[in-house]
Amino acid sequence: MGAQKSIHAGKAKIDVNVDFTHKLCASMMFPSLSTNSGSPLSLVIGSLCIKHPNLFGGSEKLDVSWDKGLYDSNILVAYRRPRPQWVAQQCFVMQHSLSPEIGVHGIPVDNFSRSGSGGVNLSRLSVGLDLNEPTSSKWSSTTSIKFENVRLLNDDGRSITRDLDGFPVTCSGNAHDSMVVLKQESRYAKATDRSFSRVICSLLLQHA
Repeated sequence: MGAQKSIHAGKAKIDVNVDFTHKLCASMMFPSLSTNSGSPLSLVIGSLCIKHPNLFGGSEKLDVSWDKGLYDSNILVAYRRPRPQWVAQQCFVMQHSLSPEIGVHGIPVDNFSRSGSGGVNLSRLSVGLDLNEPTSSKWSSTTSIKFENVRLLNDDGRSITRDLDGFPVTCSGNAHDSMVVLKQESRYAKATDRSFSRVICSLLLQHA
């Protein structure tokens, strides 16, 4: 049981998708789960997508998406400015994700009232720039540089700094880890009537 709706506001398009199936099943099969879930929207999954092809009148493209699951969520904002085809295309990206992390506390005994993370959630915020080099007949290249901030949160949104044994859960020992991530990926593809060849080379550098 869900709802889907597309709305056109000028040149912008808004897509909304909401699913109440999980909330209905949980309330019928596990009443305690529905009662202890807190917010009435905690068991609702859905997505929201906003696209604008001409934000400031110069063919700038804005894409905003929000996906919400039972225990995770992801928000992505991408802004692209038009540039000549012979130079690298730029895309400014901001993303925030929240997902259960099972590598710290393990799986709890009560699986029906909490996620498999035992109340430990990984929060990741990244802001950066993607550069897509002009594509030749066989080669394509993408370079991205991003600033990332990672921290662990409990279900109440408070930072977690140590595990059950008292060891720090971050590399720095602080409440969060910050790093600069540089990624470069080159692709080579060649197609003939009888065969198709493809080679991908990736380079990933992280500095905390």
